Amino acid sequence: MRWRNTPPWVWLLTPALVFVLAMAVFPLAYSFLLSLREWKLAQTDSPGAWVGMSNYVSLLTDDPEFLDSVKVTAVFVFWDVLVTLIFALGVGLLLKREGKIFSIARVLLLLPFVMSPAVIGISFKFFLNAEYGILQYLLGWFIPALEGKVWLSDSTLSMIAVVASDVWHWAPYMTLVMLGGLASIPKETEEAARVDGAGPIRVFWDVTLPQLWPVIAIVAILKTVFALKAFDTIYTLSNGGPGTSTQTLAYYIYNTAFGYYDMGYAAAAAYILTATLLCVAMFYLRLVLKK
Repeated sequence: MRWRNTPPWVWLLTPALVFVLAMAVFPLAYSFLLSLREWKLAQTDSPGAWVGMSNYVSLLTDDPEFLDSVKVTAVFVFWDVLVTLIFALGVGLLLKREGKIFSIARVLLLLPFVMSPAVIGISFKFFLNAEYGILQYLLGWFIPALEGKVWLSDSTLSMIAVVASDVWHWAPYMTLVMLGGLASIPKETEEAARVDGAGPIRVFWDVTLPQLWPVIAIVAILKTVFALKAFDTIYTLSNGGPGTSTQTLAYYIYNTAFGYYDMGYAAAAAYILTATLLCVAMFYLRLVLKK
């Protein structure tokens, strides 16, 4: 029989392929079909009539809340990626040295990353509490203008809190990636620059940074993907508020689906986010394969 002549690697791959089809391909296909239909879950338990691309058209032309969530997402992603890159590069430069203390510090650096984003959001909510938050107290002590401020009731401070919590979660991982990039730079090039009389800043700017750009680009793209789909921290920390000041696109999709029970409309918004993520991922793959 033919199946007896099947190469062994096919049987090894079959469970993985079935799993991918069941957990990725089918949900993607079903949600796309759902985005072309009208489905108010509060009114009926099954999808309604076909509406074609009207959900997408309404989102892009006649939904101020969706457009506002896109703007909020752009602001969040920009500052989240920028601060994470600066922090990861700075800490990576500090920890690239040899020594027992630096080795221990690199291990401890993993602790924030292994924590659940939801737990981080809840923790920051306690830290920034106006009555007993230790972080709120320390910030008010160092910056008098922030003393007594209720962070999560101010749109600007709430966005800063959301960005800070996400940076605190992802910066350790990105720092380890930076450390790998710094370790791959030939030491001879930096030593040659020092022999020629270049100082630490000059060595970093003219020798280290140009060789580190590919790693920085990869970190920036990866962090952009993670920031675009950030949800847990925002849900537990600010709940999208005050108002909609921290309602990113991912939170808007959740709120539309499970707050207003408009499943078809939410599926269309989710596919817009998915298309954005695919574009970023394709750019990342092209960069990696080119490198």
